[in-house]
Parts: sequence; structure tokens; C-alpha cells
Amino acid sequence: MTLPIVVKDLSFQYENDAIYILRHLNLSVAKGEIVAIVGLSGIGKSTLCYCLSGIIPHVYGGMMEGEVLLNGKSTRDLTLPEIATNLGIVFQNPDHQLFSFTVEDEIAFGPENLCVPRDEIARRIDEVLEKVGMKEFRYANPQQLSGGQRQLIALAAVLSLQPEILIFDEAMSQIDADGREKIKEMMLNLRADGKTIVIIEHDWENLQIADRVLVLKGGKLEPFTGSLS
Repeated sequence: MTLPIVVKDLSFQYENDAIYILRHLNLSVAKGEIVAIVGLSGIGKSTLCYCLSGIIPHVYGGMMEGEVLLNGKSTRDLTLPEIATNLGIVFQNPDHQLFSFTVEDEIAFGPENLCVPRDEIARRIDEVLEKVGMKEFRYANPQQLSGGQRQLIALAAVLSLQPEILIFDEAMSQIDADGREKIKEMMLNLRADGKTIVIIEHDWENLQIADRVLVLKGGKLEPFTGSLS
């Protein structure tokens, strides 16, 4: 069976950097699994996210060795639009993802750029707003919503592209306790729908929903034993 995420012997070095931040890293994630990745600040967690999501090598330069497979296909061979329909990423700050004047326009933006038919876009908007519990805010300005609500809209925009894989890169770090609980509830619901989820985290309280916790250190992933050192 083809796994949603397979990383084989991945190494990466940024341009003008003397060291590899990722070194012969391997990872497999099964369908419907939540895997959390923790590690010290600056250790390479975001770099790993960029590799998983195709931002590396398609946007950021550097020396990448090994390969990342999404549903059996190498990110080297996939275009960014193709990757977006396989994998979606929710970043730490929702304001980095939200730029439209209404929630509806925000969610429609991705499918419109992929030339999805208008009636299908309307159906997806209804579906994802229902899923994240934000239907009443369809015509609201995202910038007038709370941090937790904006993060839910960022998630809805990602879900509108119908990816099977979701990455949450410190997505709960800038929202309050109620917002974090809503995001975690959403992750569990998405797992129940068969989605595969990778969480990049630093807060131990947010790790309880994960099926596995891995620690990134020395450029590699290891089973988490309760210590980052």
C-alpha cells in the first residue's frame, strides 16, 4: 500500500550555509495517522515542513539530497499546484495566509486558481465552513476575527483544495486556549475522515492527540523519550 508520506535519506543544506540542517532523515506516515514532531528552536523543524510541502526545492534554494514522496510521487516531479491538492499546510501566523476581504473569497481563492468550476467552488465553500464551524462568518472580513477564528479560516482555505495530507506548523502557538482546543478538535475530526496529519509543536499540552511523537535532533528524527537533549 502506498503511504501518504515517505521521506528517504533526506539531507538539506541552505545556500551559503556550511552545515546540513537535515541529515539522512527518514520518515513514514500512515493514512489517518497524527504524527507530532518536536525539537529545540532552530533545529530544522520548519525546514522539514518546507521539504514535505515542496517549498523546498521549488521555492527555497539549497542542496537537497534524498527524496520526499507524497502518495508515492516525488515532490521533485510534482508542480506546486499538484502538491497543493495532495498536501496543505497551516502556518504559525494565519495572517501570513489570509489576504482577501471576505472569508468566502479567501476560501475560493485556491480552487479558482486551479480552475475548479464555480458550482464546485460554491459547494466546497459550504462544506469547509460547515466542517470548521464558521458558516456564520462567510461574509466577514478575516482581519476582524479573533486569532483562533482566523486560524480556522486558514484551515478552511487549505481544506478547499481537498488535500489528503495536512501539516500544522506551530499552528496553535499564537491563539488562546479556546482556539487551541478547537484546532485540536478539528485535527481529530480530520483524522476520523481519513486525513493524514503532521504537527510541528513545542507545547507539550498539544501533543496528547498525536499517535506518535518524534524528536528532531542532529538533523534526524528519533522516537520521543521525554527529552530534547
